[in-house]
Amino acid sequence: MSDHKHNRPLPRAELLAIPAAVHGALDYAELAQNALRATNVLDFSENSNPFGPSPALRAALATADPAHYPDRDCLLLRAALAEHLGATPAEIVVGNGTAELLWLIAFAFLRAGDDVLILGPTFGEYARVAQLMGARVTLWQANAADNFAVDAVAIGAQMTRVQPRVVFLCNPNNPTGVVIPPATIGAWAVAHPQTLFVVDEAYLAFVPTMPSAYALGLPNVLILRSMTKDYALAGLRLGYALGPPALIAGVTQTRIPWSVNALAQAAGIAALHDQAHLRQSLARLRAAKHEFIAGLFNRGLRPVPAQTHYMLVDVGDGAAFRQRLLPHGLIVRDCASFGLPAYVRIATHQPHENQQLLAHL
Repeated sequence: MSDHKHNRPLPRAELLAIPAAVHGALDYAELAQNALRATNVLDFSENSNPFGPSPALRAALATADPAHYPDRDCLLLRAALAEHLGATPAEIVVGNGTAELLWLIAFAFLRAGDDVLILGPTFGEYARVAQLMGARVTLWQANAADNFAVDAVAIGAQMTRVQPRVVFLCNPNNPTGVVIPPATIGAWAVAHPQTLFVVDEAYLAFVPTMPSAYALGLPNVLILRSMTKDYALAGLRLGYALGPPALIAGVTQTRIPWSVNALAQAAGIAALHDQAHLRQSLARLRAAKHEFIAGLFNRGLRPVPAQTHYMLVDVGDGAAFRQRLLPHGLIVRDCASFGLPAYVRIATHQPHENQQLLAHL
């Protein structure tokens, strides 16, 4: 007679090794514990465009019929993206935010035992999706003493040693705001044609004139973009992958049916058609950043130089610093999950909101 206690179904062993998901943005359970309401909180841990989405979104959302299934292939949105990017629809797959696309990429390209290289400190989902598939993760970690600059030679040497199947890199990087020149990525990709380079460009729009790695036109480079950040659509969850049709076809094959709802698709098209709003809001954000950084320096804080609107700040104890601000309805990102417990990440918001944080500092 079999012992049912020892033959019960259990989750896959790989799941036990996956690190906990730690992200910025509001934790509603934490707000409830501190008697705070989301409408009364200023969230400086969120890196999205603080000036909000295009006013055209309200009319667009009204056109979406909640009674009908959305277009599973996002045909109209992909066509609008292709026109905006100078690409073809076959080079684009849309997802429920870049987080979903990262999981789909892992399903499509990683197998148990594969090697993965991640350029850190960075977004934690890269390691999570790799470990979900049973891959071996190697982390190249930038040095705080060098303001988290990227050492292209050292990284290239590590790629040669590891021979990874996939490299994950965020450009501009989260949380450091450091930028890698696309030519450097191109040199790595050419030197390692057997490796898939997943380049997360979620924050590309926040760095003026920064070119995309898509322009490299290489067969082993896959771009990720998040419309939740620059177009301020975080509540709707929308992102896309951009790259060679052969890679896009692989990601498409792993999609969950109807994961991109009709509201998100309508919002994405409306946002793309209002580039004036995006340009104006990002210009205002850049101006606000300079004033905000000056205010931080005036209060004895020294932000790490960043090309993005968010920045790392060494406060000695990030968790304690965050906890002191929380009762005042102010939230910053404790960076312990990035391996940086002394730091917080603070994103620039609208000028009057920045002044509220500076007043409490």
